[in-house]
Amino acid sequence: MPEQTLTAPAVQELARAFRGVLLQPGDSNFNEARLVWNGIHDRHPALIARCTTADDVVAAVNFARSNDLPLAVRGGGHSAPGYATCDDGIVIDLSLMKNIEVDPGAKTARAEAGMTWGEFDAATQEHALAVTGGRFSTTGIAGLTLGSGSGWLERKCGLTADNLLSAEVVTAAGERVTASPDENADLFWGIRGGSGNFGIVTSFTFRLHEVGPIIYGGLMLAMPERARDILSFVADYMPSAPDDLGGGIAFINAPPAPFVPPELQHQPVVGAVICWTGDQEEGERVVAPIREVMQPVVDVVGPMPYTALQSMLDDGGPKGIRGYFKAEFLEELTDEAVDKLVEHGAKRAGPMTQLLMEPMRGAISRVGEDDTALGRRDIPWCFHALAMWMEPDDDTAQSHIAWARDLAEEMKPHTVEGVYLNYISDEGEQRVRSTYGPAKYDRLVGLKDRWDPDNLFRLNQNIRPSANGRG
Repeated sequence: MPEQTLTAPAVQELARAFRGVLLQPGDSNFNEARLVWNGIHDRHPALIARCTTADDVVAAVNFARSNDLPLAVRGGGHSAPGYATCDDGIVIDLSLMKNIEVDPGAKTARAEAGMTWGEFDAATQEHALAVTGGRFSTTGIAGLTLGSGSGWLERKCGLTADNLLSAEVVTAAGERVTASPDENADLFWGIRGGSGNFGIVTSFTFRLHEVGPIIYGGLMLAMPERARDILSFVADYMPSAPDDLGGGIAFINAPPAPFVPPELQHQPVVGAVICWTGDQEEGERVVAPIREVMQPVVDVVGPMPYTALQSMLDDGGPKGIRGYFKAEFLEELTDEAVDKLVEHGAKRAGPMTQLLMEPMRGAISRVGEDDTALGRRDIPWCFHALAMWMEPDDDTAQSHIAWARDLAEEMKPHTVEGVYLNYISDEGEQRVRSTYGPAKYDRLVGLKDRWDPDNLFRLNQNIRPSANGRG
């Protein structure tokens, strides 16, 4: 970035209209503030604007546009491709915006965009209410909602985006607008799956569901030799399972937790995460066949707080971990697909790397294919290749990235077009196009032309405007 594009007088002018905190290189806490969850992205913005109000967001957007700065938007900072930060530009940091209002009678919550799912769940669970949230409690509500919203409750409640009732948006022109079924309905359609392409959402109003505060859930661990039988069983079992049953099957290393025998800690295992939100006795009956095929060596599935389930995986993804992710949809878990998954699950590149099988359908499939920008409502399975490591050296990084890419390549004969873009590291414009399909992509380009014709909001899974858009 040229030196003159971020002069002291320009920053001082922004400060006069800004109630939050402005940080620049050299400030005492700048270095900590610039870091994001995925440590592979070590970037150095010229300015971090830590907003406290929507008016702060307006001022920061106007500043970025007027000074022709790259603009990154940060909520929880969990973006796998590192879109929550940038080099030589401005980071509009929403993490101080954490107000939430829960209406237990209406079963709704209005939450500002800086909240994490742990904070959101804590507030809604006071009223035994919830909506589908991220699998790490440190994930921000904003990015997850805009890019899909997958989590343990998705079969019961649908994706997070499916439960969005309205949103307050700051546009590229620096205007504050409402997106809902009654106001700017096309924008409302686009932000439910179109990521941050059309503006910065400063607050969300969600539909909530009766969940918790105690559910029947937790973790079972089985020995690796059970993997093929487990995957084959759930392939047949989950399509007819009740919507109250959510969770996943994962190839992991056993955590160094008190409930894991010392000799099993850090060893390869197959895990089953269980999230049952219905009657407990019925849950025990529904989960019993899974328990039988698992033959678990560790079984901590039982009554537990929903908030505890939501934070159960946090230690496996601390801030600063390095990560590279692949994911694909599968229409069927065939024997051949199971064999490949078992093979790659057994040769994960490191102890923190995971291969997760996510059962879908349920409430997800009862939303119309064209009701939101998100499609492929019929898909029963998604695999997640989550290559994660702590070591900073290139050799470790390359071996982990190669594992994820090799798995995705091997699985191509079994996968279909279209995967929610929150799930993957950056793969370029063609992947974005193929995810939405021609008709939806053209509609999204039309929205981009209207709301962000100069592509100010381009640090995302980008939908380029039809003309004049910067790449």
